[in-house]
Amino acid sequence: MSQKDELRVIFFQECEDLLEQLTDGLSQIESGDHDTETVNAVFRSVHSIKGGAAAFSFDALVNFSHAFENVLDGLRSGRFELDAALPLVLSAGDRLHDLVEAARNDTPPPGDVDDLIAMLDAFCGNADPEENMEFAPTPLTFEPVAITSEPGNAADGGDEARNWRIRFTATPELYESGNDPIALFRALEALGALKARPMVDDFPQLSDLECDRSELTWELVLSTPAGREDIGRVFEFVSDLAPVEIQEEPFPGPGPGPGPAPAQEDKVLPLPQAHRPVIETAAVPHPPAQPSAASAASESMPQPPSGNSNPSRRKQQSIRVDLERVDRLINLVGELVISETMLSQSLSEANLVSHPSVSAALGRLQQLSTELQERIMAIRAQSVKPLFQRMARIVREAAVATGTEVRLVTEGSNTEVDKTVIERLADPLTHILRNAVDHGIESPEERRAAGKPAEGTIRLSAAHRSGQVVIEVSDDGAGIDREQVLQKAREKGLVGGDADLNEQEVFALLFEPGFSTASKVSDLSGRGVGMDVVRTEIKTLGGHIGISSVRGRHTTVTISLPLTLAVVEGMQVEVAGQILVVPSAALRETLQISDARIFKMGASQPVLNVRGVLVPVIDLGHCLGLRVRPSRFDRGSILLTESVTGAMTALVVDRTAGQREVVIKGLTENYGHVPGISAATILGDGTVALIIDIDQIAQLDRAVQRRTEPGLAIGA
Repeated sequence: MSQKDELRVIFFQECEDLLEQLTDGLSQIESGDHDTETVNAVFRSVHSIKGGAAAFSFDALVNFSHAFENVLDGLRSGRFELDAALPLVLSAGDRLHDLVEAARNDTPPPGDVDDLIAMLDAFCGNADPEENMEFAPTPLTFEPVAITSEPGNAADGGDEARNWRIRFTATPELYESGNDPIALFRALEALGALKARPMVDDFPQLSDLECDRSELTWELVLSTPAGREDIGRVFEFVSDLAPVEIQEEPFPGPGPGPGPAPAQEDKVLPLPQAHRPVIETAAVPHPPAQPSAASAASESMPQPPSGNSNPSRRKQQSIRVDLERVDRLINLVGELVISETMLSQSLSEANLVSHPSVSAALGRLQQLSTELQERIMAIRAQSVKPLFQRMARIVREAAVATGTEVRLVTEGSNTEVDKTVIERLADPLTHILRNAVDHGIESPEERRAAGKPAEGTIRLSAAHRSGQVVIEVSDDGAGIDREQVLQKAREKGLVGGDADLNEQEVFALLFEPGFSTASKVSDLSGRGVGMDVVRTEIKTLGGHIGISSVRGRHTTVTISLPLTLAVVEGMQVEVAGQILVVPSAALRETLQISDARIFKMGASQPVLNVRGVLVPVIDLGHCLGLRVRPSRFDRGSILLTESVTGAMTALVVDRTAGQREVVIKGLTENYGHVPGISAATILGDGTVALIIDIDQIAQLDRAVQRRTEPGLAIGA
């Protein structure tokens, strides 16, 4: 890869961070929870993207960003009303994402970009974007005059030129962030006549020179009618990367250009902290396009002072690694876990575990193996925040298409999930959110008639629970009509006319291929595709999906996913001579049959009384076809499990063999979908054990019961 290609990759990686900041700011503005700094942060994100795009000649991205930042500049200066500009700004934010993606993939920009640029220019009151600049360069023809105003009032401006002496140190951090001092000097030239010279008195000897560092200090003399704040704006994007000292000359100079070095008693003093503009810097991997004379002094505003402007402060260090290398490392960690399990079992069979030194070494190996696994998994872990930000756009567009008023509320956006999970969650969440807007949220008139606010609310949340990440999409809409779903299923032949289904079985019909309750086909729904794709994708990720709903009140779709795709904690159990693994994330309690209170009422399924709650009892061996239905439950163990929807199930097994970490090996590619089984693993002795899919076991057991004769004697 050439250096230019590497810089291009870095630019788009930086764009991801800038777009995240942009979306954050727009979300705060849309919700009303913002201040002046929020608008400034949005402006800086767009401005930084434009600068980097210009370096790579992404003209479409540059032109659009320029028109966008003109509107944002008017907002932060108070020239435009925020409420009037908000719809246009939100649309521009969405389109900027598209343009960055088009530039990344070398594809044509969206077709409506020119129309949106025209709307942005029209909003600014001028169809020519080049005339939207707030300032224009003015030739300086003046004679220096004595300065009588105090330095603190220099920002008041005026028509008379003053001389300013500026000291600027180009630190290594400045260059690392993609900035170039020459761009700053040219921006200063837009304010007036400028002379610059390097300060070489303290420059190190050649033998002491570090070729990869730069500590060169420049002394600049600027003759301009502009004030201190105008000059400070030029350095606002680099003020936390390089020290800048600005001092007004207390005497009329002989003309532009550096005069004699100041005497010892006339030291140039640093600008007081209160006057020092400090701004968050969004770096690009290449020096940005040189600012024009018209825009150099107007595209920035001073920001509140930072508590720490020391350019030498320690920065977070990071490197970029090919994802394939991380995947190979994760696979090796999985094999290490298997080897560690085999070693542990071999030592146990040889009766060596009780030896103090062997036990200590084995314990240390297990500790290091676990820590290594956690560290490696953390490398792939990423926040779901960018994903949630994309979903805000989906909801906004769906609301416009359906004519509903919807507000998206996100919670837990900092929850970290495996990168692969995040990438493959985009399509399922898109389907779910579109369904929530199209099927769930009623029209404003219907909501008012039902005593609800005209604006519907969709809540998107993520959280870690019991070793899994749980993502919920809930709405306060009309809920699901069970009878309508059942009727549609009968019409399509998915269930028999006399089928008696419980609530969860009815909701499960929504995931059947070709199923839809929509009365007509729209751009969002009605074609019978979507929810079956959602379930397939979630299952592929090793997760589960469930639905709960109350008619007229709400609907919640719950997705449960493993934190990683390689190693999980599981309880090993024996059933009919087979070793199976029950994921610990679904396990709530274990007890012996002899201590359990199991009841059977008539021909119905036996139930377990757990502190006053009746839980259905399932014989795991019979459910999986490993043995015939037992005549009685008189020995063995019971595992109390909970599905992603909160449904409790009591699994009967012959015995438990303890908990341990197991490496997930997928079955779908070679064997397709196996009912009741999510994956497989390799045990310490080299044998293969199946991993139970808790969310499918109850449904599978009901299907088995329909094919077999009822009747079961209950033991003590």
